[in-house]
Amino acid sequence: MIDYIKGEVAELTPAGVTIECAGIGYQMQISLNTYGIINGQSTAKLYVHESIREDAHLLFGFSDKHERELFQHLISVSGVGPSTARVILSSLSSKELESVIASENATVLQSVKGIGAKTAQRIIVDLKDKIKFTDESGTLQLTTKADLSETGHSAISALVMLGFVQTASQKVVSKIIREDPSLPVEGVIKEALKRL
Repeated sequence: MIDYIKGEVAELTPAGVTIECAGIGYQMQISLNTYGIINGQSTAKLYVHESIREDAHLLFGFSDKHERELFQHLISVSGVGPSTARVILSSLSSKELESVIASENATVLQSVKGIGAKTAQRIIVDLKDKIKFTDESGTLQLTTKADLSETGHSAISALVMLGFVQTASQKVVSKIIREDPSLPVEGVIKEALKRL
């Protein structure tokens, strides 16, 4: 199995790249996120997922291990193939996808071309326990269930997706829920937006 390929960027399009390594050109399909990272670079190191079928041997390239891991989680979901997973990772960044799954926001997934209501729900149900939403520092974005209710988890995820800092969001949401535990998610988010 190929873990990664490092070499010269011979050809690059928003959907694919050819990396030349030791005189061999490896053609890989990539997401728009990976394209944005390697665009303009003369060399690149891409982590690889191999898809071997009867009629094709395809390579998918990712700028980091984390994006590859999300891709592999996505294709483990029934009804989501490599092409669909690549479209999802082109439409949403890794952080956005994690946040959408953690907050069970099927509407955002349905906005991705080719994802219907059933597939969006299946992705959330299958992956919500497998994917841990992290912030840039690599720490868990969501506190343990003992520290915060499900409402709190969803509110923090939504706020982070809106661009607020994770630690500040967590602090404000925890305070709001202590003050009024009966508030629904929308109420917590609205109140947090006033305070952040």
